[in-house]
Amino acid sequence: MTNTVPEINSPTGATESSATPATITFADFGLDPKIQKAVSEQGYNTPTPIQAQSIPHVLAGSDLMGAAQTGTGKTAAFVLPIIQKILRHASSSASPARHPIRALVLTPTRELAVQVAENAASYSKHTDLRAAVVYGGVDMKEQVATLRGGVEILIATPGRLLDHIGSKVANLSQVEILVLDEADRMLDMGFLPDLQRIIDLIPAQRQTLLFSATFSPEIKKLAQSYLRTPVTVEVARQNAAADTVKQVVHMVSSADKQRAIVKVLEARTRQGLSRQCIIFTNSRLGCARLARSLERDGIKAGAIHGDKSQGERTLTLDAFKSGAIEALVATDVAARGLDIPSMPCVINHELPFNAEDFIHRIGRTGRAGSKGDAIALVDASEKRLLDDIEKLMKRKLDIQPLPEGSPSSAPSRSLSRSDAPAKMSDPFFYKPYEPSAATKPSSETTNPEEKKVGITPARPAVGALLGGFKKK
Repeated sequence: MTNTVPEINSPTGATESSATPATITFADFGLDPKIQKAVSEQGYNTPTPIQAQSIPHVLAGSDLMGAAQTGTGKTAAFVLPIIQKILRHASSSASPARHPIRALVLTPTRELAVQVAENAASYSKHTDLRAAVVYGGVDMKEQVATLRGGVEILIATPGRLLDHIGSKVANLSQVEILVLDEADRMLDMGFLPDLQRIIDLIPAQRQTLLFSATFSPEIKKLAQSYLRTPVTVEVARQNAAADTVKQVVHMVSSADKQRAIVKVLEARTRQGLSRQCIIFTNSRLGCARLARSLERDGIKAGAIHGDKSQGERTLTLDAFKSGAIEALVATDVAARGLDIPSMPCVINHELPFNAEDFIHRIGRTGRAGSKGDAIALVDASEKRLLDDIEKLMKRKLDIQPLPEGSPSSAPSRSLSRSDAPAKMSDPFFYKPYEPSAATKPSSETTNPEEKKVGITPARPAVGALLGGFKKK
């Protein structure tokens, strides 16, 4: 594998030309043999571009803002150098005092927190460093016991971390490295007050890393308050989907979208492709209803959304990963942090209100070099949302007719971009997006404890469900 390493831009606008060799390996970073052994056991030898560019800067102690397409290895880009940097503190002692929190990783969702923690545990398994994860929606007792035992690397959602801090179980006074993962969402969806409370408890002399797939200019400006002369690494054109993702749009009336999904999955079966897919909806109610409807159509489906308990969500995800569920219907709770290797297909049953969320949704497929299909079912009333997505991605998406062969007696209605909105047969489930003066609803968090009032960039209103309000 050959990595072409792009330029690194400094915050002042100066440009560092890259002198990194065209082909490098993890051994070139000077990582401890224990870390290299763990990386090799995971089957990796050559770093991805975001890893190749970021790891040297993190090892050198620089603050950093890292942007890359989702699914390109951002987690290892900060986990590996963190382990290397705090390895000097590793101790085999059973005393909790010998295992204070040295590195803190904050994430916006439970699923992403779990994914990062799994990576940290895998890459540090041959060392005496301890990694742990805390998040809301589950009983605190087990987390309290883990924290009292001592951990060097803590991955957390902000709300639950503050709970532990308030209970005097988590002490951040010895944190050396702070990571905000999916930093744009962390700062954009209402976490700013919690983040500020947490950061005030961390020593000022620390290293701060911000990683995400997208950084808007507003978020970049806001993030500067947390960083000291940061290096900005952008290894791919921002707001772009991975080249391994084939994107297709089917113009379908909203009343026919359920039948269209069945038709698409049956066509994939005829082509010898996997039926496994993630289907994104905008509302929790719509998510649950679509899953039940697909079950009646003979598709093994499950739903995951913010109203589900952590236990229910874990069981559903495990069933999906094992193949017992073919279609995972999800709200944006799964758009970030859900990492399923070789996910073959993502279907947007509804376009998201925020165009950047579309990038994260389709980023669930085409990961780590695998190929994937991203299919969007678009009603003509969603044209404004489609225009926003195409403007963000700086490209027109390929519009194709639905596959031949209808799964039901009532054929799905195909539309063109210019068709007027169709009359809805079930407006409670899905209503066309009508322009209104209402403020766009904020993106869904994965836990009621995490739903705060935050900073939301001003955007043109695009309307919502049920007369201007998104149904939850």
